[in-house]
Amino acid sequence: MKRAVIGVPLLAILVMATAATGQDWEGDLLQEQGGNLHALVGVTWDSKYIWRGFDVFSDESVTHLMADLNLFETGFGVSVVGHRANAGGFEDRERWDATAYYQGGILAGDYFATNFRLGYVYYYYPELNQGESLDMQEGQLVLSWPNLLPIPGLQPSYAVIAIGQGETDSIISDGGSGVLHIGMLDYSFAIPGFMPGTEEQIIILHSELVYNDGVTITPARPRNDWTIVYRNPDHDFSHAVFGASTDVPLGTDGNLMLTPSVYYQKTLNNTINEDDSEFWVSIGLKYTF
Repeated sequence: MKRAVIGVPLLAILVMATAATGQDWEGDLLQEQGGNLHALVGVTWDSKYIWRGFDVFSDESVTHLMADLNLFETGFGVSVVGHRANAGGFEDRERWDATAYYQGGILAGDYFATNFRLGYVYYYYPELNQGESLDMQEGQLVLSWPNLLPIPGLQPSYAVIAIGQGETDSIISDGGSGVLHIGMLDYSFAIPGFMPGTEEQIIILHSELVYNDGVTITPARPRNDWTIVYRNPDHDFSHAVFGASTDVPLGTDGNLMLTPSVYYQKTLNNTINEDDSEFWVSIGLKYTF
């Protein structure tokens, strides 16, 4: 496994941003050769699904399926991710995410070098009855600064996410409309490789602090399997997340990767999660071609 620099790729941050999204975003267009069409498919198991601070499946484990296609290294790409509980009784909460994005970088090699990503996401809940909708849509901007801090491998990032209802017949409280501000700090470092043919293993430590400006993902009232709802989250710092992950190559070409991760969330405001703390582990398998 060759490593040119100790640093955190933009999309490695996006994988963990917004509270470990179950590997929602993958790949790294900023470090690949141009001119080719690249795709990624993957599956991830999480011991629980914590998303934007909310416990989506009430402590039950979840399987995520994803596919990502970046378009000839133009910076444009599309992805689809599905989230399905491994226990029964959560059909109304199962969700598919469709994303279109553009990403790139400016001032490469400069002290103020900036990687960025602009994206639009539509969240679709397929199991709800006709005339009901929990669908949401969002716009997102993510910025990272790989050279800003003097410590190699230490990288700050910031994400702003504006989210609202996807359909007019939404049953989300207040349409779920609001803004999330996410400050992130990641540190990557190398340890001796423990896989055959791997000289070193890169570990990424992730931290984030989230300000929730009115975003909720639950219905306004309890219904079916939504027994706990969060109608009107406070406009306040909602939670902090700490995590660690690494990519383990399976095979000599490096196209097949196993990604074990571990995360801890400290809930700062119980209007988004009644549990003061959350802990979960994740195992992902992804293949690029």
